[in-house]
Amino acid sequence: MAVLIGIFRALRWSNLVRLRESIRDDGLKIALLKTRIRLGQLLRGHARSGLAELMGKRAAGFGALGGVWSDLARENAFHITATPAILSRQKRLAVIGDLNLPQCRKYRVEQLIELWGHDGIDVRFAHYQDVSRATSILQDASHLLIYRVLRSDLGSTYLYEARRLRVPIAFDIDDPLFSVPAYETYQNMNVLPVHLKSHFLKQAPLYHDMMNAADVLSLSTPGLRDEAARFVPRPAFVRRNFADKGSLAAGASAHAASVAEKEGGSDFTLVFASGSQGHEADFQLIAEEVEAFLAAAPNRKLMVVGHFRSELFSDELADQIELVPFADYTAYLQALAKADCAIMPLANDLFNQCKSGVRVIDAASVSLPSIVSNVGDLPNLIVPGETGMVASTAAEWRDALEHMASDRRQTAEMGLKARRNLETTWSGKLAHPIIEQGLIDWVKG
Repeated sequence: MAVLIGIFRALRWSNLVRLRESIRDDGLKIALLKTRIRLGQLLRGHARSGLAELMGKRAAGFGALGGVWSDLARENAFHITATPAILSRQKRLAVIGDLNLPQCRKYRVEQLIELWGHDGIDVRFAHYQDVSRATSILQDASHLLIYRVLRSDLGSTYLYEARRLRVPIAFDIDDPLFSVPAYETYQNMNVLPVHLKSHFLKQAPLYHDMMNAADVLSLSTPGLRDEAARFVPRPAFVRRNFADKGSLAAGASAHAASVAEKEGGSDFTLVFASGSQGHEADFQLIAEEVEAFLAAAPNRKLMVVGHFRSELFSDELADQIELVPFADYTAYLQALAKADCAIMPLANDLFNQCKSGVRVIDAASVSLPSIVSNVGDLPNLIVPGETGMVASTAAEWRDALEHMASDRRQTAEMGLKARRNLETTWSGKLAHPIIEQGLIDWVKG
């Protein structure tokens, strides 16, 4: 029955329209790849929700608001003197973005409600394809934040309407999608189909155009801010991902449920989370060290959560390796909590130098210490020797793995410290290190 429901949902008219648009914008090969991924999500029952049935409401380009603009212009009412939010002395942040990826939606969009709520600033968001809602929340906004939307007729429509309404614009992004050098040196691309890399490279200037049209930039890491500064002459500020109240509560629950299960057990389990395709390239950096670590004792285990090609592991260690597919965020945290230590190798390239520390946040939320590469924002979330360890060489990885396994009680205590550090330093506060003062001043000024 679930399969039939998934197929029925996939054949909705709105999905067929999106397929037609993707063929037009991306080409047939990319469009079919997106369709395969989308169909798989539907059949598994966890495709995105919240995007309303838009047919009859949505349009592209000038057609989206063109009639309204023309009517206002003929009535000599096109321009306004001040935004409604300013006149009412209310700060309201409208967020229009690509909400298709659950992790991105959570960390870059939904978290803003908690973050700005500390100062009583209302945040409302809309999928950029939901023209009706997106234009509605823009009408009484004091500020617009556009998240991860590339230049298109629709993107230009929102920019134009924001300028008509005299609403200042920020552009937020969490990967260097605008940077051809970052893509060309990104080692994860080597394990993906060639046409995907070509597709990403073609889109880079389109993200760049939207960034250049904004007044300020909001970036997820210092490394990404520095890379953006090489392309866009706009004020650029860091707004890091953080541990929101929901994540902290779910993490505490997952940890509590795992304590009894781990007590009295003799296994020591590493966990490697792969949230998207291509992270085999990262794992290969420490594959020899991990395999040697596992081979040294039968009670040593490896859990891989998410996307991974199992054939990369040797058959001799098959009984010590568990592959866990991604489900929802709660199930993901429950899987992490069953482990003893998280490992986060990351290839040292330009793309990864822009990466955030969300995996450290996820692990620490369930009181798990992490061993991380000295790349991107990962080491900034670690207090070495207290909440985790930072490794740069093969020898350092070997030593860190052995250190964690040598005393499970000490490793568990390190995980508890990681959780406390998460609560005190990396939770949702309108302050450093979560958000730079310049971005706070831009919204509140």
